[in-house]
Amino acid sequence: MMRPAAIRRAVESADTTQWTTTDLNLWTAPGEKAEQVGLLDASVKVLLTGRELGGRQEVVVDGKARWVTAGYLSVEKPSPERGLSGRCDNGTSVPAGVSSNIRAVHQAVCSNFPEITTYGTLRSDGEHAQGIAVDIMVSGARGWEVAEFIRANSSALGVSYAIHARNIWSVQRSAEGWRGMEDRGSATANHYDHVHVTTF
Repeated sequence: MMRPAAIRRAVESADTTQWTTTDLNLWTAPGEKAEQVGLLDASVKVLLTGRELGGRQEVVVDGKARWVTAGYLSVEKPSPERGLSGRCDNGTSVPAGVSSNIRAVHQAVCSNFPEITTYGTLRSDGEHAQGIAVDIMVSGARGWEVAEFIRANSSALGVSYAIHARNIWSVQRSAEGWRGMEDRGSATANHYDHVHVTTF
């Protein structure tokens, strides 16, 4: 698969395009020893070869094969920048016992993604018990839109970190972008069916 002839054939036959949903590092190969050789901006159309290996997808940039972390490409163009001042009109709410930052996260997500109607807040464990965490029940490409929205507005919303689809982003390590996480065994434990947000 990684022989020069196979790579050349993949690049020459690439005919599918998708949109980047976030800024993506470009790698020379799919393995851990690959070198980073650039960056793809969010919301740009990129050509795909259709090949995936080791959690990365092969794309074509300037006629060359490059690899990006899988899960950050979408058939649909990402929505334009969203604001924080909209109204929440879908009937959802969060309990009185949550922090003001969690109320702000709910308000912002509800106004921008009104189709999302399930939010998990207070429960008996960890940060949820403290009222500083919320699970926003959404998945797929829409889940990544929500996750990126949270990241883009982390400062205004008082966000400490977010998790989605076995990836974590945190304020403390923001320069590293989304970082992969270990497999916890199920779709819910791996945060594929929701975006987890912890606030300060």
